[in-house]
Amino acid sequence: HVQLVESGGGLVQPGGSLRLSCTASGDSIVRNCMAWFRQAPGKGREVVASASAGGSSTWYSDSVQGRFTISRDTGKNSLYRQMNSLKVEDTAVYYCSVETGLIRGRRGQGTQVTVSS
Repeated sequence: HVQLVESGGGLVQPGGSLRLSCTASGDSIVRNCMAWFRQAPGKGREVVASASAGGSSTWYSDSVQGRFTISRDTGKNSLYRQMNSLKVEDTAVYYCSVETGLIRGRRGQGTQVTVSS
């Protein structure tokens, strides 16, 4: 079955940037719509971005619109998110997840992003 592994999280100052990666193994995610969501301490899950199977169609939540960019590399069976102009309120554990198809609902273990001065 598919396994998703996120990486790229870390500690960054406000205004800084990070690039998160999500690599799938065990099955292809090329034909699946994918999403990034986050969960901050004491808060619920928030979907922040999604990309269609081909990557041509993307969606962003209002909270990250203009600052985050989602992309995918079908050759590497991977999903990415470039995060710029990070804010303290972006601090959370970030997960990638499969949104469509038979493997819908699969997600990775998450990667911690901490924005702090």
